Amino acid sequence: MISCAEAVRRLWEYIDDVVDASERALIETHLARCRRCCGELEFAHELRRTLTDAAQEDVPDDVLRRLRHTLEELER
Repeated sequence: MISCAEAVRRLWEYIDDVVDASERALIETHLARCRRCCGELEFAHELRRTLTDAAQEDVPDDVLRRLRHTLEELER
């Protein structure tokens, strides 16, 4: 089983469906047992929806700064 850190690190690749079948299985096994990471997954899906909706509007600079910071944190 993979750690929370590893699951979160791979989360966006998982959502984008660019992981291979074995990686997908590892992530899904972890998500099936970890509430915290399920919350991260839910957050990532909501963030993607928000970004998709916001892409049709001008996003304020402070929101873009916070978003970049959040994405950098998720990549660590």
